[in-house]
Amino acid sequence: MRAANLSPREVAELSKVPKRVIEKAIEERVLPVQLLAMPGATRRARRLLPAYAVAYVTIVSKLEVKLGLVQKKRLAAWLARAKPGQVRKARLELAHALELDVGRLVGDVMDRAERYRSARDALIVLDEAIKGGTPVVRGTRMTVYSVLGRIEHGETVADILADNPDLSRKALEAAIIYARSHPLMGRPGGRPWVDAA
Repeated sequence: MRAANLSPREVAELSKVPKRVIEKAIEERVLPVQLLAMPGATRRARRLLPAYAVAYVTIVSKLEVKLGLVQKKRLAAWLARAKPGQVRKARLELAHALELDVGRLVGDVMDRAERYRSARDALIVLDEAIKGGTPVVRGTRMTVYSVLGRIEHGETVADILADNPDLSRKALEAAIIYARSHPLMGRPGGRPWVDAA
């Protein structure tokens, strides 16, 4: 199995498929889950999926026929063994008279997932000494959530790059996907319920 290092939310964001589709594949044991214990965490371990999960859920969501569990497992097993370049050109016979044009269904989603994984690992930093461990773009104190906030309030990546010429488009795109797939949890800091005097 290739490295399992995408969270279910990251798979959902990269594939543009509802998270419930990923959860169903996990529940049916079609996609293998690796549990990663977080240091100092009192909650359960973080669930990670292999990169091919992005292709799997993309294909399943685009098919106009329902696959049985056997076909789902056959598809996932094939994707687990396939080389990255093979996926784009492959045709896969899942059952008698059911052949999938895998490359056509997946499109460039695997390339996008690999670019994101690479950029995330190289350019997104979680360090307790920087912003209390809130994820930031490497070499800055700009949180991934501030990048997403600017995008959601009408700015473009080009606008942010114009204000921050030392940043790369790749870093900003990874920050946006990371922020969407790792939403902030809990109450806001401070005491927002108290009026300022």
